[in-house]
Amino acid sequence: MADSTNSAARPTAVHFGAGNIGRGFVGMLLHEGGYEVVFSDVAAPLVDALAAADSYTVHEVGAGGVDREVTGFRAVNSAQDPEAVAAELAGAAAATTAVGPTVLRFIAPHLVEGLRRRDASAEPLQIMACENAIGATDTLREHMVAAAADVGADWAELAGKAVFANTAVDRIVPGQPEDAGLDVTVEPFYEWAIERGPFGDRPPQVPGAHFVDALGPYIERKLFTVNTGHAAAAYLGARAGHGTIAEALADERVVAGVAAALQETSAVLIAEHGFGEAEMADYRATILRRFANPALPDTVGRVGRQPLRKLSRHERLVGPAAAAAERGLSIDGLLAVVDAALAFRDAGDEQAVELARLLAELPPGELVARITGLEAEHPLAPRVQELMARHQS
Repeated sequence: MADSTNSAARPTAVHFGAGNIGRGFVGMLLHEGGYEVVFSDVAAPLVDALAAADSYTVHEVGAGGVDREVTGFRAVNSAQDPEAVAAELAGAAAATTAVGPTVLRFIAPHLVEGLRRRDASAEPLQIMACENAIGATDTLREHMVAAAADVGADWAELAGKAVFANTAVDRIVPGQPEDAGLDVTVEPFYEWAIERGPFGDRPPQVPGAHFVDALGPYIERKLFTVNTGHAAAAYLGARAGHGTIAEALADERVVAGVAAALQETSAVLIAEHGFGEAEMADYRATILRRFANPALPDTVGRVGRQPLRKLSRHERLVGPAAAAAERGLSIDGLLAVVDAALAFRDAGDEQAVELARLLAELPPGELVARITGLEAEHPLAPRVQELMARHQS
C-alpha cells in the first residue's frame, strides 16, 4: 500500500490521469511541492498497481538527468468509486488534470460533486487543467457549469469554492517500455507556466513552476513551437520511413522541413505577441535539441497519433498556418507538414483510419471544413483544399 506517513500534515492534490505524464511530470512536481498526491484514473490495473506501491521512480534521461523517487501517494478508481473521488476533492487543496482535452468533460462531474461537498469556509480548491490545449482550464470550467446544471446545483455557489487557472505545460514523456511498471522515463527539461491572477497571494506549491500575468503568449509559444515541431518531426519522419523521432531528426531533409515550419510559427508569434527574433531562435534551437535526444525512445507513430485532432482549426498545424495566412506571412513549411499529416497511416490509430476514410469519401471542399474547421473564405482554405485533392488522386 502507498506510503501515508505524515499525510495528515500535508495538503492533498487530486490529480486526474495517472498515465505517464500524470506520474512523470504533474504528479512528480506536486509530490516535490509537499502535496500528498491522490491519483484518479479509470484504468483498474493502473489504479491497483499505484494503490499497492510505496514508490515509483521518474528517470530523467539526457544531459543533467537524475532519478527522482515519488512516494506518499494514493490512488482511486473514478469509474468504480466516484464517491471516493468526491470525498477526496471535498478536502483537497488542489486538483489537476492530464487526461487529454477531449476527456475533460468526463472529469467535470467529479469536480462538481467534490465542490458540492466542500465546506464553504474552506480555502478554495485550486483547479488547473494541464493539457496540450489553449485555455484548457476554461474549457474544464465550462464543462463543470454544464455538469452542475445537469444535477440542479447552484453554479454560483460552487464557483465560490474554487479558483481556476490556465496553465502551459511542457515535458517530453515518450512511450514507455512494457516492463517499466510504474516507473517513467522522461527528458530532464520541463516547463509549467501558471496564471498568477486567480490565486492572489496564495499560489499553489509547485516547485519550478513560474507564475505569469498573461499566459496566452506562453501557451501559444509552446503549442506552436514544441507541439508543432514534434508533429512536424513525426509526420515528415513517417513519410521518410523513419521509426523514431531521433532517427527522423538525424535526417537532414526532415530537420530542414521541421525548421521551415518553425520559422513560420516564430514569425506569427513575433507578430502577435512581440517575442524577440533572437529569443525565438534560441527557443527553436532548444526544442530541436530536445527532440533529437537519442535517450528518449519516442516513435513517430506515438507522436503522430490522432491526426484529425492535430489538423483541427486551433491546433498545432492549421492554427499557426491560419494566423500566418491572415497576416500574409509564409505558410509553405507548415503546409508541407499538413501534407505529410494527410498521408499519415496507422491501422492501430482510430483517427488515422478515419482520416483515410474521409479522404476516400468526401469532396475536397467538404474535407477542408470537416477536418480543419476552416471557413471556405479563409485565405488558407484554398491551399489546404489543393492538398486534400492531391491525396485523393
